[in-house]
This record gives sequence, structure tokens and C-alpha cells, in this order.
Amino acid sequence: MVLSIGAQFRHALHQAGDIIYPPVCIGCGEVCGGHGGLCGDCWSTLRPMERPWREVLGTPFSYDMGDAVLSADAIADPPAFAKARSAVLYDEAARLLVQRLKYKDRVDLAGAMAGWMARAGGDVICAAETVVPVPLHRRRLMKRQYNQAAELARALAVRTRLPYLPAALLRTRATRLQVGLGTQARADNVKGAFAVPAGRQTQIAGKAILLVDDVYTTGATVKAATRALLKAGAGKAFVLTFARVASGEL
Repeated sequence: MVLSIGAQFRHALHQAGDIIYPPVCIGCGEVCGGHGGLCGDCWSTLRPMERPWREVLGTPFSYDMGDAVLSADAIADPPAFAKARSAVLYDEAARLLVQRLKYKDRVDLAGAMAGWMARAGGDVICAAETVVPVPLHRRRLMKRQYNQAAELARALAVRTRLPYLPAALLRTRATRLQVGLGTQARADNVKGAFAVPAGRQTQIAGKAILLVDDVYTTGATVKAATRALLKAGAGKAFVLTFARVASGEL
């Protein structure tokens, strides 16, 4: 196939740009094959969440037991959300990416991370009508200057062409950091901590919401956020996170 003159020019510019600013791995910083990606070594350390998984909570099975199988947790304590999906397991490689996005001002990582989330969460994305990030409290947002969940949600909305509603959900009180808290303490910490502003309720009324966060640990945060969305009139909620803590690693 012969490229047009315009296409040849754009290709030449791209090649020149790669010479001046060579693509580097977003994990280790070494030169790699393309911008916004991982080198082979870093990619091999990530553990993608792949089927078979439990239909509601999205946790993996060791072997395929069928699409409709629920986990014991989902039966004993049904979550408020309809389904949860994650891109990768929260191991060392995933933790480094999350921490760089969250604490090191590496908002440039959000696009690549959202791409992996889009591939892992195809079924919940197809079922959703709008994207809402899990919010930070205003004091923490002022300190950090950005919300990592909002960066992921924004990039995901662009990729999926779903409407993005960053102000549809508020964290109404400052909660303790969840790190180091047990399952029940996490749930108590975020209980009643979210609300939909009165002026935003029409935006979510009857809608299927894709709720986005960086890491799913016990699910306490997304469960509390989902309850607030449903209370305000949302039709249902699906959860999509970049990483998920494996059972037994809390």
C-alpha cells in the first residue's frame, strides 16, 4: 500500500519524535517499543485478571465453572453493585504503577492504565451509560491537587465514549486512610461518606453507572459509593478498577 504524501509526512514526524524523545517503559523507564507501554520484562511481571472469574465480584477461579457461578462472599453478603471487574492483580508491579499515579504526579500513566481496564471490563462497560469516579474529600484533593480515580475515569470515558460525570458523587466527610485497616474497620470508615448533590441527581436518575477507582481491596469504598448512587436514584452500578487485591493478601 502506497501512503499519501500527508501520511508519509506524519510518519516521518513520528519517527523524528521517537529519535528526540524515545519511547520508554512506564514501569522501569527503559527504552521500549512504544510510548505509554511496558517493556517485555515489566509486562511479564503484571498479572492480568482473566477468565474464568466469578460473575459478580470478578475474582478468578482456578478452573472454569461456568459464567453464572457466584462466590460464597457474593451469596452471603450481596454487594450493592451489579458486577465488579479489575484489570490486574495488585502485586508489586501494579502497586508501583498505582503509587506513581497516586502520589508521584504521574497522571500520564492514566491513559495506559485505562486501556488495560477497558480490555478487562468489556462487559461492564457495554452495560454502563456513564462514568463516575470515586471522589476524594475536598481537603485531600486540595493537598494532592488531583484525584487518581478521576484521572482513570476521564481517560476511560474518552476511550469508551461514555459521558463523564466527575461531580456526580461527593465524599461528604474526611475519612481515615484505608491502608492498615481490617475489613470491618474499612466498612465503618466509609459508611455514609458519599452523597450525590441535589443538583446532580437528574444526571444519574435511572442510569447504569460505571464507578471507577484505582484499587479494589475489600470493596468497602465502592460498596459505600454504590449505595449513595442507588439512594439518589441511579438504576444500577458497575465497578471497574485498575487493580484488585487477591484474597488472602489483605
